[in-house]
Amino acid sequence: MASPLDWLVLLGALLFAVWGLRRNLSRAVLFIAPGTLLIDSEDPPDRMQVPAELATLARELERLGFSPIGSRREKPLFAGATTYYDYANAPQGVFATLFSSRSGQPHLYYLTTTPGSGFVITASYRRPSREVPGVYLAGALEGFPPERIYRAHLRRIEPLGSVGEYTQQSRLEVAKAWASGPGRSEIRQQNFQGLMWTAAILVFLAAALFGAAPHVGRR
Repeated sequence: MASPLDWLVLLGALLFAVWGLRRNLSRAVLFIAPGTLLIDSEDPPDRMQVPAELATLARELERLGFSPIGSRREKPLFAGATTYYDYANAPQGVFATLFSSRSGQPHLYYLTTTPGSGFVITASYRRPSREVPGVYLAGALEGFPPERIYRAHLRRIEPLGSVGEYTQQSRLEVAKAWASGPGRSEIRQQNFQGLMWTAAILVFLAAALFGAAPHVGRR
């Protein structure tokens, strides 16, 4: 017959697995299948409400000549959606996006689509740097003010040029094109740790279940 300690160990293992999978399973799925990320428009520009933690960045963008074009949602399987607040400076050919990280930190990045279906991204937070000539140029100036990052972005796109429209619908199409194109490898890179944690949790849970089975089943 199983002892109270056996049941306690098994319960602890199950609770740990549930907690760990809630935090990491969606990231593991994104690593394996980036195409499962659901991207859709949310509020139009006249109804877009930026949360308090992003208000300072929003005011700075407007000072730099950006106008709100609406919000969108990106939702992985088995996880809640993240809301992104999009802006555009059409004369300069630049989108800007605000969002809060998982830890609640305000984040900003600028994005330009270039001739030949290319993308240039310059962020205010740490993200993978990558360059594929004519296709993708991504980097970050972590901790710098929005205007400094914006000027750096303009210098990066100056020799490349920009194409496209600057509406909510066009921004949605750009987000989907990035996620299904050069962004796939970045999505995998960002979620690799979630895959490792998920695998480790499942191994731990299997070991706990198989280890407890002889005791729990004993009469």
